[in-house]
Amino acid sequence: MIAIVHPSTIAGGIRAPRSKSDMQRACAAALLHIGKTIINDPGRSNDDLAALDVISKLGATVIDQGEQIHIESNGVNPVGNEINCGESGLGIRMFTPIAATSSRELRIAGIGSLVTRPMNFFDEIFPQLGIQIQSNDGKLPLHIKGPLHPANIEVDGSLSSQFLTGLLMAYAASNPMGVTINVKDLKSKPYIDMTLRVIEAFGMKVPKVNNYASFYFDEKDCRPTEKVINYAVEGDWSGAAFLFVAGAISNQIVIRGMRDDSVQADKKILEALKDAGAILKYSNGEYSISPAPLSAFEFDATECPDLFPPLVALAAFCNGITNIKGANRLTHKESNRALTLQDVFGKMGIRIDLNDDWMHVHGGTGIQGAKVHSHHDHRIAMAAAVAALKATDSVIIEEAQAINKSYPAFYDDLKLLGANIEIEK
Repeated sequence: MIAIVHPSTIAGGIRAPRSKSDMQRACAAALLHIGKTIINDPGRSNDDLAALDVISKLGATVIDQGEQIHIESNGVNPVGNEINCGESGLGIRMFTPIAATSSRELRIAGIGSLVTRPMNFFDEIFPQLGIQIQSNDGKLPLHIKGPLHPANIEVDGSLSSQFLTGLLMAYAASNPMGVTINVKDLKSKPYIDMTLRVIEAFGMKVPKVNNYASFYFDEKDCRPTEKVINYAVEGDWSGAAFLFVAGAISNQIVIRGMRDDSVQADKKILEALKDAGAILKYSNGEYSISPAPLSAFEFDATECPDLFPPLVALAAFCNGITNIKGANRLTHKESNRALTLQDVFGKMGIRIDLNDDWMHVHGGTGIQGAKVHSHHDHRIAMAAAVAALKATDSVIIEEAQAINKSYPAFYDDLKLLGANIEIEK
């Protein structure tokens, strides 16, 4: 699919997409919950649909009623010999430990860029938990056989927090007594806060957290769980970040459906917008974002690496050199995002320098019309489309359907705000 984004001025209001991070965690918790879960305002991204498919393969009954999804579960009871997590990094890292709570031999698969991502941590940790595992030289597919037996372990959190999320959920559902997960160099701590919030909402055992360095499950039983859990999926700060940047560079818009008390890491986009000089207001559950003369800023994205694409789109319109820390976190995404951003925005006339863990964006020179490729990365496609709103000429985005991974309605939402976008299948 090709998206042709013409220079446009946007205006009006839009409801933000639902958080795929929250939705996928809710699906996992619903699988582990013995009883019924009603997920309200569910997400519909490819990753969300993959999560629903996984929990159905692991024994849950899923009934989609549109505004709600009803899930009945008696725990992890696989109905087949394989689960496929699509292209979701969170999905593969979270659901694999959960699937391993079963004693059934399972094949764990994925598609796209997921098959090239390193999964060595499964090989290192699973044998310590009594899980048999065979990987493809540290990559997918995996063959596992549980059941998982919670034990004292240490995991490396420097690459991703997603494996820890899966372990925390699997441990919590197993009701362990007196065991600790020690974590070395944990990144993306806010995503662990989200995991703990979901664990608590579903009545599972919540570990005691010691400065994110250890998670201790004591000998007390978890609190009684409600037979029916109602869970509302919150708005997605990762997807909404592109809408906020669009408002900051184009024209005032109003974004609805975001929690001001969210623990999502990507809520930090608000800090970058304020530092750049954009006009930001919040009232009664709505954010208003307006353009202003924008200046270069400095931002540490180590804990929120998914913000790099919208941050680069914002920095392209800021006078001066914007410095963004955390570029080393971008290697194992859907693409090597540091190099991909350098390539895509370079074609649009923006110079990006990479210096170890830093990215330096030379902004304020204007966005040029160009033909670019998404590199099959949803966030790259969205960043290019947002920047194109204020380009000198149209920007053609090849493989534009990459947005379906997280925000299928992205182009439609921009159109609702007045953007001139042509879609060619």
